[in-house]
Amino acid sequence: HVAIDMLGPLGPFANNAYIVSPLDGAGPVVVVDAPEGAEEIVHALGDSRVGHILVTHSHADHWNGFDVLRAHTDAPVYASEDETDLDATRSVIPLSDHSEVRVGHTTIRVIHTPGHTPGSICLLVGHALLTGDTLFPGGPGHSRTNEALQQEIHSITSKLFELPDDTLVLPGHGGGTTIGVARAEYEVFASKPHPADLHGDVLWLET
Repeated sequence: HVAIDMLGPLGPFANNAYIVSPLDGAGPVVVVDAPEGAEEIVHALGDSRVGHILVTHSHADHWNGFDVLRAHTDAPVYASEDETDLDATRSVIPLSDHSEVRVGHTTIRVIHTPGHTPGSICLLVGHALLTGDTLFPGGPGHSRTNEALQQEIHSITSKLFELPDDTLVLPGHGGGTTIGVARAEYEVFASKPHPADLHGDVLWLET
C-alpha cells in the first residue's frame, strides 16, 4: 500500500533519508530524517504534499538538513518524547512508544528503542523497519557506554526481534538486512563472553 524511497548517501556522514508514499497517491507523504544534503529530498518530493517529518533521533547528522526541508514544507516535525538534546526552535512534537502515523491506508508504528540515544525510535511500515541508528547490518548502532549498549541490545532483542524474520531492516546509514539475519548474527554474539565495559562500535560476529 506504500512505497518507501531511500535517498542516500547524503551529507558527510553518508546518511539515508526515506520518503514513505501512498501507492495510490491518496494523501500526503512522510519524510523520515533530515540529513545534510536534504536538497535531494526536496527534489525527490517534487509536488508531493508532506504530512509529517519523523526524525529517528537527535544526533546532528540526522537533522542538519532540516532548514532546507523546512523551507520547502511546513509539515509538523516529530521525534520521541524521550529524546534529549532537541533544538527547541524546531517545535518538535513528541511521539510516544506504539503511536501511529497514517500514510494513505497504511500505518507507520513507532517503536521506542533507547540505547543509541535515550529517545531513539524505529518505524515499522508493513514488512519494512526503518531503524535509524539502532540496528545495522552486522550490529547495533554506536553506544557511548556499556550501560547504553546493554539498553540498546535489550531494545533490539525485546522489541525488534519479535518481528517476522523477513522484515526488511532499513537503517540510517548504509545498506539493509533482515530481522532473521540480524537475529542469527546476534545469537553468535550472545554465545561469547565480552568485557564488562564493552561499548562503541560492536559487530555481532566479530566482537
